[in-house]
Amino acid sequence: MSDEGLDKLMYSFVVEDVLKGFFIKVPPGYIACVYDLGRGVLKKVYKPGLHLKIPFWQKAKLFNTQTLEYGITRKFKADRPDLLGDQPIIAETKDGKKISIEGTILLRLDPEQVPEMWQGIGEQFIEKIIRPTIQSRVRMIAAKYEIKEITTTRRGDVEADARQELERILYPRGIFVENVLLKEVN
Repeated sequence: MSDEGLDKLMYSFVVEDVLKGFFIKVPPGYIACVYDLGRGVLKKVYKPGLHLKIPFWQKAKLFNTQTLEYGITRKFKADRPDLLGDQPIIAETKDGKKISIEGTILLRLDPEQVPEMWQGIGEQFIEKIIRPTIQSRVRMIAAKYEIKEITTTRRGDVEADARQELERILYPRGIFVENVLLKEVN
């Protein structure tokens, strides 16, 4: 390798690994949290913009704080549990009927609670917290209503009850529940 080629290689190493390592670039709709090798996950949340960090000592992780769509649908790929969503939820109604529920739940991360969530739960909060909570609470709400109420007469009440129940469990963990929307109940 020529001296000129070696210089270019060293230059690209410096630019890519060192200079970019000083910055955290946070796009709109996201926040960044920093893991510091000496202090763990820092409580400070970095909002959209360009921020400094210590290369090699601090690692930044971006979190989406926009409204997220948790789809409960047959199209969900069960072989990818890291995706935001689930298969239809099978539940039993008050009058003993088995139903399959599809819908959408609109969620959003609370930026101020993300560092604690990352520290306490980790990056797999979908599989550890969101999915099991939604499955359990939707089944519980379905058991309070008869099939006719869920499909027609009290559908709005079912959605409101599900939203309140999910919010009660998820909000203390840093997850807002913006809305629960039923699509299909079979």
